[in-house]
Amino acid sequence: MPEGTELPGSSPVPAAGAPELKSLLVVVVSVVVVAALYIGKDVLVPIVLAMMLSFVLSPLVDLVQRTGLSRGPSVIFTVLLAFCVIVLGGVLMARQASALAADAPRYATAIDRKLHSVQMFTTSHLMLLTRLFARGEGATPTPTESAASTPAGENLANANAARQQPVPVKIAPASGVSAVFGTILAPVVGPMETAVIVVVIAIFVLMEREDLRDRFIRLAGSEDLQRTTVAMNDAATRLSRYFVSQLAVNATFGTVIGAGLWAIGIPAAGFWGLAAGLLRFIPYVGPVLAAIGPVALGAAIDPGWRAAVEVTLLFVVVEPFTGYFVEPLLYGHSTGLAPISVIVAAVFWTWIWGPVGLIISTPLTLCVVVMGRHVKSLEFFDVLLGDRPALTPADSFYQRILANDPDNALARAEIILEELSLLQYYETVVLEALKRAAQDRARGTLPAGRAVEVTRRTIEVIDELKDFESALPQRRHEDTPSAASVLCVSGHGALDDAVTAMLAQLLQERGIRARQVGYGALARDRSAGLDPADATVMLISYLDPVESTPHVKYLIRRLRRQAPHVQIVLGLWAALSDRAAQNAPAQTVGADACVTSLQDALEACQPGTHVNG
Repeated sequence: MPEGTELPGSSPVPAAGAPELKSLLVVVVSVVVVAALYIGKDVLVPIVLAMMLSFVLSPLVDLVQRTGLSRGPSVIFTVLLAFCVIVLGGVLMARQASALAADAPRYATAIDRKLHSVQMFTTSHLMLLTRLFARGEGATPTPTESAASTPAGENLANANAARQQPVPVKIAPASGVSAVFGTILAPVVGPMETAVIVVVIAIFVLMEREDLRDRFIRLAGSEDLQRTTVAMNDAATRLSRYFVSQLAVNATFGTVIGAGLWAIGIPAAGFWGLAAGLLRFIPYVGPVLAAIGPVALGAAIDPGWRAAVEVTLLFVVVEPFTGYFVEPLLYGHSTGLAPISVIVAAVFWTWIWGPVGLIISTPLTLCVVVMGRHVKSLEFFDVLLGDRPALTPADSFYQRILANDPDNALARAEIILEELSLLQYYETVVLEALKRAAQDRARGTLPAGRAVEVTRRTIEVIDELKDFESALPQRRHEDTPSAASVLCVSGHGALDDAVTAMLAQLLQERGIRARQVGYGALARDRSAGLDPADATVMLISYLDPVESTPHVKYLIRRLRRQAPHVQIVLGLWAALSDRAAQNAPAQTVGADACVTSLQDALEACQPGTHVNG
């Protein structure tokens, strides 16, 4: 029995809701994907690192190929060169880290003493202020005596003595040669294994780049190969440029920081410079994390605070200069990601893949956003994570009008009109917003009263923009002589009044006399008394398709009888813009021509223009 049928004496059987099933399916798929990312991190992390490495090395491979080498040797040479650079950097960090670890107890003791002195100083002065406020006496014990004589001072001294007591260490003998080698090699085997896997995958990705691109195009959309190919090439180029620029910026940042720390006298300056370059891949908090270690060491090696202050100033100067001058110079003022999405992505990928996920969170999220901009099925990633406005200007205008906030819509209009003409703004923003309102009206989601309110608010914005074009004298046409007179006639719908208001304003701005007439003045019992005066063109506006408003044929017939000499132009703003779609309705309803854009309507009303559908 089909769903939704009704048996005698029973209630209807409800059909399964497709939207609910689709939402449930999305949730299930999302949970499965997150679980797969978490469980398969040992496999996925090397693959992701290899893909990002291929984006970085792709321009270098192309550069090596220009020397005459074929694709294979160029890829192998480039990848091995990058691998050697990474290994050398790792060896440098390991050597300096081991030297730093040998002196770590001494640095820790110095830092502990300095922190203890700061704590004692703070505690003693707080207690001194407390006694001054409590007793109001001028003579008080010295800060040192006060701190030592109080229970808090005694507790601090005891705690410090307890921290300085040696910790007993028990060394267990190794069970055999294999255990010794395992203890030595265990920390090295894991990273080396991952590095080898990354190198191998990167080589194959770079060698099979065209084949992988073709496969992704097939998955993304093989129906429109030209558009999909252009999109994929643009995405690959943008990602490659971003990764190379980001790598160059962070490497330079690490080099400058390392050199500055060496000049200040911070131990293991190379280690901290490399760490600063890597940590800067972490958005916002990366440079702060990179500065903690050197600042602490500066406090440990200097009896005073000069070294710590110098290190702090180094980071405070270099990081803003890099972020606000160098980065915008190389790859623009924005990465294409919303600030909140960068933070959320860092938290998410750290939870999924640990420290590696934290470092690659921004590049990985950028990859997802770029794919969302070019692949329709992944567009929601661009909406959620990208920095582009979530609403188009037309949607934003419509939303502000629905919220009864024309002032905000007017403020945004003035910003857009700094780059667009009034005609372009009306065409691309206001008319598109009215089309959305007409669609909502046709679906029944916009009541008649609300449609009238939307029209009234829109006309308020149009009236406020009447003199805005006067700031652009090169676009005005008041000096153009015109003998034309246009009668702008509103269609049957309430929203059509807003379109005629725009048209009348644009025509007047071009020196053409224009008068607006509402549909009520053209009713059957009133059209006989209609006086078109010296009108040369009647421009009738309809947001609804002509099939849903068959009375337009009879309206034009009545207007023909009243003014046979006037050319009638029908504006079907929700129709298609191709020539066949324009001529067919014009011939069907008896109009001289049919237009679907404000620009075409203005051209049809120009003096001396003869339109013929």
